[in-house]
Amino acid sequence: SRAMTARDQFLAMVFAQLTFRESLRDIEACLHRNRHLHAMGLRGNITRTNLAYANLNRDWRVYEALGKSLITKARRLHRSDTNGLDIEEMIYAVDSSSIDLCVSLFPWAKFKKTNSAVKMHTQMELTGSIPVFISITAGCVHDVNFLDEILFEPGSIYIFDRGYLDFRRLRRIATFGAYFVIRSKTNTRISVTEAHPVEESLGLNCDQTVRFSSVQGKRDYPERLRRISYIDPLTEKKLTFLTNCFHLPAVVVADIYRNRWQIELFFKWIKQNLRIKSFYGNSENAVRTQIWIAICVYLMVACLNKEHRIEGQLSRILQLLSVNVFEKLPLR
Repeated sequence: SRAMTARDQFLAMVFAQLTFRESLRDIEACLHRNRHLHAMGLRGNITRTNLAYANLNRDWRVYEALGKSLITKARRLHRSDTNGLDIEEMIYAVDSSSIDLCVSLFPWAKFKKTNSAVKMHTQMELTGSIPVFISITAGCVHDVNFLDEILFEPGSIYIFDRGYLDFRRLRRIATFGAYFVIRSKTNTRISVTEAHPVEESLGLNCDQTVRFSSVQGKRDYPERLRRISYIDPLTEKKLTFLTNCFHLPAVVVADIYRNRWQIELFFKWIKQNLRIKSFYGNSENAVRTQIWIAICVYLMVACLNKEHRIEGQLSRILQLLSVNVFEKLPLR
């Protein structure tokens, strides 16, 4: 590690993320013999061979640990933010995003016969749009398996798309004292035990107390549930939710699910503004290293935005950093 420490590797990869470098040769050419490298904290010899060797051999968990530390800091800084809903419960959105890869270059991440992929499973706190927990897997891993890794917080609300509908895992969430809001599938067999009045002017269609009527549903989730049907005023699309949350009004539950869109915006932002769709190495370690460093960049920018009270979107900060990376200027 004398020629390329973990810090040197991290700073070189962060430089590549901020300035949108295309390859290891591109990174080396831009950093080679630059008089600002020592002031930027780079001490080693930044060459493409050293960087390629580090990406291949240095364990990606180094940067996962750094990412978790930055998550703690970012959550603390964004603690005063609001999720836009007048409720006390902490709200988390859970979803995954696939990153397509070439099957001939990334055979270890085989997803289908014709392509490879990796999945970024994410649990995101809607207050401040900060990812709380991230797991990177091959594309063949089903989304619902991510629920086995989450430590559910009592009293919190978790939002899922219908791909996470699994009776046994939903009951596990309830046993932790947490709540869930999940889209219902059209083929989910349910029996209605009680119907409640709704305000149709708010877009609500029904509010019912239900139970699963299938053999598997009765076995894995025997408790009662709440089914809420809602028509989105923007898309006029009918959405049906299942939840174990009975203490909130039906329209609030619908608004909670609508806020799930923030995690989709997070995936869109990180794919558009950082380099996680093309990679500097083909090995599994190199891919995981690059994704985790990209996540660290997102978290560092979120922390800078909060610490320095910079007005504007995070993408604007990235744009300013990309053209001033060698300039010693006040960030504000």
